[in-house]
Amino acid sequence: MPNAVSLAPAVSALSPAPTFHAPLHTAHDDDAWWRSSVIYQVYPRSFRDLNGDGQGDLAGITAELHQLADLSVDAIWMSPFYTSPQRDGGYDVADYCDVDPMFGTLEDFDRLTARATELGIKVIIDLVPNHCSSEHALFKAALAAEPGSPERAMFIFRDGTGPDGSNPPNNWQSHFGGSAWTRTLNDDGTPGQWYLHLFDSSQPDFNWDNPAVHAEFERILRFWLDRNVTGFRVDVAHALVKAEGLPDWHGRPDGCSTEEHPGHAAPMFGQKAIHDIYRRWRSILGEYDGDRILCAEATIDPLSRLVNWVRNDQMHQAFNFAYLHHPWDAARLREIITDSLQAFDSVGAPTTWVLSNHDVPRHATRFGEERPEVGLDRARAASLAMLALPGGVYLYQGEELGLPDHLTIPDELRQDPTFVRTGGERVGRDGCRVPLPWRADEPHYGFGSNDGGWLPQPEDWATLARDSQQADPASTLNLYRSALSLRKELGLGAGSLSWAVDADGTDTIAFLNNDVMVIFNMGQSDINVPAGSVLAASHADAGADGVLAPNRCVWLRLN
Repeated sequence: MPNAVSLAPAVSALSPAPTFHAPLHTAHDDDAWWRSSVIYQVYPRSFRDLNGDGQGDLAGITAELHQLADLSVDAIWMSPFYTSPQRDGGYDVADYCDVDPMFGTLEDFDRLTARATELGIKVIIDLVPNHCSSEHALFKAALAAEPGSPERAMFIFRDGTGPDGSNPPNNWQSHFGGSAWTRTLNDDGTPGQWYLHLFDSSQPDFNWDNPAVHAEFERILRFWLDRNVTGFRVDVAHALVKAEGLPDWHGRPDGCSTEEHPGHAAPMFGQKAIHDIYRRWRSILGEYDGDRILCAEATIDPLSRLVNWVRNDQMHQAFNFAYLHHPWDAARLREIITDSLQAFDSVGAPTTWVLSNHDVPRHATRFGEERPEVGLDRARAASLAMLALPGGVYLYQGEELGLPDHLTIPDELRQDPTFVRTGGERVGRDGCRVPLPWRADEPHYGFGSNDGGWLPQPEDWATLARDSQQADPASTLNLYRSALSLRKELGLGAGSLSWAVDADGTDTIAFLNNDVMVIFNMGQSDINVPAGSVLAASHADAGADGVLAPNRCVWLRLN
């Protein structure tokens, strides 16, 4: 529930006639849809189960697409629905050109894209080019083949080190814990070569030094482009090419910088040859009608390096992980927004903004980690502030309902390989992947008609169900609906940004986008705000009587 308005005296932070710094970012007149897009991430397994088997499916997505059209989104991005043993939530792909029976058929996919086209929604799909499933036909063939064979050359096989090759080829660690190498067995049962997997052992890495791997993924791109997808979100886009010789690495497994080991030195990430791959992919997209796009999931720091993925001959967008992981700190957030706009503007690319996805705790939980009672208040305010920023926005399914993570899933029901590989030391990502609540009065909140979903839902989600929120003008769902509609109507995605002078060095984020002033109170005290018409507010009391309480955001048109 929203906090009561603070009884502390209002602290004046903004003058009645605010002044602004010179524009940090100017409005653009490029009408390419992806420069100011709102893209909604669908995690298919948890979206809607239409056949009652406990797993979300493509037909369930199709049935509810009108709900997303009602949010004024430009596109959906679908996490993997390909044939997969689901060892890593579908990011372990066994066939890149088919639909897993869990989700339906290729005909179901075609019906989904046709319905999306009717509703004016573009469809972006996940592509996982760094690794596949150990059940993929190519990897099975590699295991059956001899060392040095063309089949093994599709992946990264190496002899071991130490006595009898019993040690891994290098010291690389998996993102999910443990070694990034697994040893094979020969037909006679003796130990064989090792293969590389930066993630789970069931996810062998492709060998992108091999032209045959390039040809295979170009075939996959064309398969889906021919089925009218608008583009691809490229998973682990920075990891495809590895440094020659596979040297040891003593930094973080994810390649993020530390004081002793800067990320640019990581031998498994950010190699120069990657950019040639994406130049080729961009040229392939250019052969098709419409404005098709590539978005990079590239964990690269600092931002000045990340923008190398979005130069005008490569990716169109890249996820802004610096923004995703920002703390509840106004100075740090202001710095990240400034650095992001300057960095992406330097190469003529749009900045993207995102607060939640399938790999991190939901921001309603994250922002309430120290004070759980204010988590939803902060999430609503942060979302409203984000939706006023110029550039592209990514939303994660359920954030428009204010969903928190499910924090009490029993250990025996958890499915994330991170939880398993670390022996429970790292809880994993199941909490943000719980099936959505659609209808309050139906079993399992209308997710499906069976005895339950693939992960359990919390018992107190009835008030968060979509049908409950649709009838409540003050609900988080209706906040998103109104803010997203206004964002489009006011052209904020293609707009400008100028920081308010009076907010410098304070706990308040305040900026002007076109003629809309956005004020976001991240502090502990009420602040006075300028007089103006309230266009959008994170809570009914936000901006009332010229006062903005902590953990509130408001959009104003100044008097």
